[in-house]
Amino acid sequence: MIAQQATYPTPELPVIPDRTFHLHAFVPAPDPLALCTEALQQAIDTCSEAGGGTVVIPPGIWRSGPLRLRSRLRLHAEEGALILFEPEPELYPLTESQYEGETAIRCQAPLDGEDLEDIAFTGGGVYDGGGQGWRPVKRFKLTVNQWSELVKSGGVLNEAGDMWWPSTEAMNGEALVRSLREQGVNEPDVYLPARTFLRPALLSIRGSKRVRLEGPTFQNSPAWCLHLHSCEQVTVRNLNVRNPWYSQNGDGLDLDSCRHALVEHSTFDVGDDAICLKSGKDEEGRRRALPTEYVTIRHCTVYHGHGGIVIGSEMSGGVRAVRASDCQFMNTDIGLRFKSARGRGGIVEDIVMERIRMHGIQREAVSFHLFYAGVEGSEGYEEAKHAVSEETPVFRDITLRDLSCVGAETALLINGLPELPLSRLTVDGFEAETVRGVVGRNADQLKLARLKLRTAVLPEVQLTHCTLAEMIEPEDRRE
Repeated sequence: MIAQQATYPTPELPVIPDRTFHLHAFVPAPDPLALCTEALQQAIDTCSEAGGGTVVIPPGIWRSGPLRLRSRLRLHAEEGALILFEPEPELYPLTESQYEGETAIRCQAPLDGEDLEDIAFTGGGVYDGGGQGWRPVKRFKLTVNQWSELVKSGGVLNEAGDMWWPSTEAMNGEALVRSLREQGVNEPDVYLPARTFLRPALLSIRGSKRVRLEGPTFQNSPAWCLHLHSCEQVTVRNLNVRNPWYSQNGDGLDLDSCRHALVEHSTFDVGDDAICLKSGKDEEGRRRALPTEYVTIRHCTVYHGHGGIVIGSEMSGGVRAVRASDCQFMNTDIGLRFKSARGRGGIVEDIVMERIRMHGIQREAVSFHLFYAGVEGSEGYEEAKHAVSEETPVFRDITLRDLSCVGAETALLINGLPELPLSRLTVDGFEAETVRGVVGRNADQLKLARLKLRTAVLPEVQLTHCTLAEMIEPEDRRE
């Protein structure tokens, strides 16, 4: 069994030279009717050429195309600064990047950097990704009036009439991209007809060391909001991360194959998973073998999302050594969410989450689902066993302590694989008022202790194909 260390060292912070470059030196004043991409990039590049420092973005509306980040750079957006990234796909070059666990051709992110050292975002300003000009919208996610207004605004509907796209090119791009990927085509220019479909993250930083995000609001991203891939020494603190609740692929923060990370005192109100730990998808993720590890998450609040803290489903390189504590989730679909599927492989282990408070959860307060299909409403379960191989995901040595939830469909759901059950899960202290209590399938050496469940459906604990290391009968809280 993995030793469960309580805490990890605080990540190293970026070392930024003591030089300041004020944006007013490159453009006299913000012009809400003009693009200032050139001035912003010039300020960043001038700072870099001088050896690094801080670029100050003063109050005002600053409209921009995508920006290339540099090493030893701190972007300080003062309170009152609103950086609006234009939703005009032709401004965003196609480049090789990462998306949903695989190498992919995407539009350059509005805030884009690779192989950097010492990069920071500070201040109380707002970075807005202009996602409304990129994202498709599903009809069932809007009210009748909202849908009517969206359709009248322009764009096109799919043949079924249940999804709105900002353009015909975006709608048709999905089939073209799928075809090109199946053919193994990776030249960016060939993907140009599908550019409007290839939505970027608002911030994409890859292969970098000592990254600090502290203070600003990041919102309205075309796809994922903050994507850190293969980064080390990451500090995320006092952020406000916002995407519309209906936003397609509207994740908040994705730590993807990252090492030594701290996420604390931040709020998330997003359209998909809020705080996500990933490490690549299927064969490519296993081959790269870069786990996300040594992660601390604490004192964070999630107001909306598909999951509060999420591991997977792209976890083929492994996720381990994670500590989460003192967080609260309200009105999320799921609270603590662990998800994977056959074909992923990878190992998730040495996870400790404690003092998590949840309210108004739509589905499960805690979910382990190894049959994740990636499509809303399509998650299932089957009894048939498959052969165990490198493609079989492994979840083991996970401890959940002192959880509470008022309002959910299910307190704890375990859907393990029949051929390789979830192993050594401990739930020690869980107070919940839910429709159903614990529903478990395929778990070995399961430990359930100090459960206080008030449920509409009895019995409170329903286990199938589970072996118990310890089981203390839940305390009946019904009056």
